[in-house]
Amino acid sequence: MTTWSHEIKDLERLHESFKGQLPEVEKELEQLIESKDANVVMLYSRRCLEVIITDLCESELKRPRKTEPLKGIIDKLNREEKVPSHIITSMHSLNSLSTYGAHPKDFDPEQVRPVLSNLSIITKWYLKYKGIEIPKTDLKEEYLEVTASGKQAIDVTKLEKSVAILPFKNDSPDEENTFFINGIMEEVLNNLQKIKDLRVISRTSVEQYRNQTKPIPEIARELGVNYIVEGSGQKYGNAFRLRTQLIMAAKESHLWGDSYQQELQDAKDIFLIQSHIAESIAKELKAVMTPQEKQLIEKLPTDNLIAYEAYLKGQFYLNKFTPADLDSAMQYFELAKELDPDYALAYTGICDVWAYRQQWGLVTPAEGNPKSMEALMKAYALDSNNAVVQYSLAHKKTWGMFDWEGGESGFKKSISLNPNNAMTHAAYSHLLNILGRPEEALEQIDIALKLDPMNPFIMTFNAVDLIMARKYDESIKAFNPALSLEPGYPFALANLWFTFYMVGRNEEAYAALKSFWSMVDPESGKSLEQGYLKDGFRGALLSLADRLGELWTNNQNHFFNPTDIATYYSAGHETDKSIYWLEQSYKFKDPNLPYLLLPVYDNVRNDPRFKDLCKRMKLPC
Repeated sequence: MTTWSHEIKDLERLHESFKGQLPEVEKELEQLIESKDANVVMLYSRRCLEVIITDLCESELKRPRKTEPLKGIIDKLNREEKVPSHIITSMHSLNSLSTYGAHPKDFDPEQVRPVLSNLSIITKWYLKYKGIEIPKTDLKEEYLEVTASGKQAIDVTKLEKSVAILPFKNDSPDEENTFFINGIMEEVLNNLQKIKDLRVISRTSVEQYRNQTKPIPEIARELGVNYIVEGSGQKYGNAFRLRTQLIMAAKESHLWGDSYQQELQDAKDIFLIQSHIAESIAKELKAVMTPQEKQLIEKLPTDNLIAYEAYLKGQFYLNKFTPADLDSAMQYFELAKELDPDYALAYTGICDVWAYRQQWGLVTPAEGNPKSMEALMKAYALDSNNAVVQYSLAHKKTWGMFDWEGGESGFKKSISLNPNNAMTHAAYSHLLNILGRPEEALEQIDIALKLDPMNPFIMTFNAVDLIMARKYDESIKAFNPALSLEPGYPFALANLWFTFYMVGRNEEAYAALKSFWSMVDPESGKSLEQGYLKDGFRGALLSLADRLGELWTNNQNHFFNPTDIATYYSAGHETDKSIYWLEQSYKFKDPNLPYLLLPVYDNVRNDPRFKDLCKRMKLPC
């Protein structure tokens, strides 16, 4: 049995429905159905398409095809709106993939399935176009899923409305336009995320599929979704073209598709396309969309196309996260702000750059906090009903201002505006743990993992949540997928030692710390190693803490904070030194200070000075 046997059965049913009425299509389809050779199947799929396109050329374009390539005729049928846009999408897909049949070379046999699915879609439309009735099939017979126990019917009405949007392909010859195509994909994703009745996978988890050719069902299984959205776009100056399609993963069947081609005059043109795509997908999946969600999706962030492009470039560089790229991001966000002073997201971008600079140790909280808050409050004044603005404000209130009520209110508001944003749920989980509400925290991080299952950052957030909940064995296991996905991931290594330490596995705790510090600062890695040789793990912790304390005192900080030093001294049972550095963290407004419920502080928890710090921080520790 071939992997495309189900698709062949679908075509056999179609073949039976028009026998004797379309002899040329029938002839090519018979050859396709009888063959089990992938290359032959691809070849005759293309021949079926050629017969259909040739007929449409004569009947709709009123001229013979002659030797004109299929792509040119398909484009002409699209421009003159002779064929529905979703059928055009299937025609282009079949034409490009089936070339393997015309010119044999290496290809994945799994590619036969989408070719046959698209041929089925095109043929069904073509039969309707020719006035030929297709007998209806039973829904349960139509959708079958192969399981360990054999084929089982899929009740499509009960499928979870879970969607992943694969990275859109940039078909422009200019790589510079990648940022624009990425921005379109991300905005469609953001729009879908606003619909509570959907579960939409975050961008980080789908990014790994940018250049992969895995079959759609396999990608869907890995991401845990039932539906996949694909798209590709081109941009030449202000001329823009985009194709998108929605696919049911189990059968790899096309559910909806559309293509857009127009000259962009202002930002409204592109936002209308993005909102139309999101609403069309939601409608196809029969997702309930509230009036508020529809209003948020159709809201126009800016009417200045150049400002919008500057913002997309800013996001492109911000996501690279290097110091130099942060400078580039700031230039573009500032440009977007200058071009449209009322563009709220330009200000959240500026806020993010300052926050990331703080994270890198490029600026102190004393410098970064006021500048990021200034930009953020401007964004809030412009658009307080924006999920990104609310998230940034909640994040700043929690880790910048230690305003727990304000932080929780902001996270809840952001989630109500965008229930599918994984980072919001993950950040909220940490606030809940800071406040001593571990069970609620685990509920939030579980949601985040379902929305962004292949993000090592979210995975590490989960592992830290489990440490805070004192579930150490589960925490150790939770670090593994992050480090498997990204070996040597610094954020994971920087926290892994906590959980090994708490269960007395000091050698493994030492190995994790050594891996981290040898990577970010080899000299600190040497101090750690020297201390270990002298006095085991305790000696390693104290030697490292002494070195970092000296660097901090001499203003040579680049990648750590006073709270790090306090944790190492606490784990090394040096209470006075740990309390001293916690006080430095308090003066410095260190964003890591709120994690006073971490079990590593159990060694100093009963000290009156620690209790006084907790009281000042208004934390239940």
